[in-house]
Amino acid sequence: MAFDITPYVNMSPAEVRQLIRAGRIDFPTAGMCAGYAQANLVILPPDYAADFEEYARLNPFPCPLLEIIHGPEPLTRAMADGANICTDIPRYRIYENGVFVKEVTDASEYWQEGFVGFLIGCSFSFEEALMREGIEVRHIAQGRNVPMYKVPAFPTRPAGPFRGPMICSMRPMTPENAWKAYQITAQMPNVHGAPVHMGPAAAIGIQDVTKPDYGDPVDIYPGEIPVFWPCGVTPQAAVENAKPPIVITHAPGHMFITDIVNAELNDYLEEMKNK
Repeated sequence: MAFDITPYVNMSPAEVRQLIRAGRIDFPTAGMCAGYAQANLVILPPDYAADFEEYARLNPFPCPLLEIIHGPEPLTRAMADGANICTDIPRYRIYENGVFVKEVTDASEYWQEGFVGFLIGCSFSFEEALMREGIEVRHIAQGRNVPMYKVPAFPTRPAGPFRGPMICSMRPMTPENAWKAYQITAQMPNVHGAPVHMGPAAAIGIQDVTKPDYGDPVDIYPGEIPVFWPCGVTPQAAVENAKPPIVITHAPGHMFITDIVNAELNDYLEEMKNK
């Protein structure tokens, strides 16, 4: 299903989060709030938090940690001032014992005191840089969600019960633009960094690139190749294996929009580490 993000491109993150909280935006956030970093979300019971933090540390490209939120309330401090991670994302997924059970637009009823939230860097954050260099981002151009695939050829490093394949997002482009995109995104490690594969999907075990595991298929034009990046949906595959009693995540493509400008994200995170 196509959707139009044009009204939201130049809005502030706070304005868009308010619209999301009011139920007026329930579709993917790619291209919204141009210039601002976006984030994936995982919320876990406290008994699973330490293992998941270690899992993210061991897998920094699919799971670059931006902020860890400890209760009692699900409010951000570093990535936005007092935003609510249970209401300010367009759609959430609820997992029970590793099984996806439903999508909701408000996850407040599932939050419990002691739960721990993890905001993880998102590739939507580097798309503005690609477009600024004249590289079309196909899913934005076609008003679709980004296609995402389970890639068993790239297993993640396990930690405790968390393990599974890397999930990769895909953007088609010419080989020339693919190399340009590699150089741009390699400078952005906190939003997944450089591609992990450029070329035929079958080479990494994807049998049909027109059938993504998450998101929507996009057109690949003659002369283009698929380009695959690590994706912050990777934890959702790990959750299926870990089987916590309950997990709250963002729905793929439906992100938390931070108050941090993309160009300042690396320096900001370094500053936060040194505080």
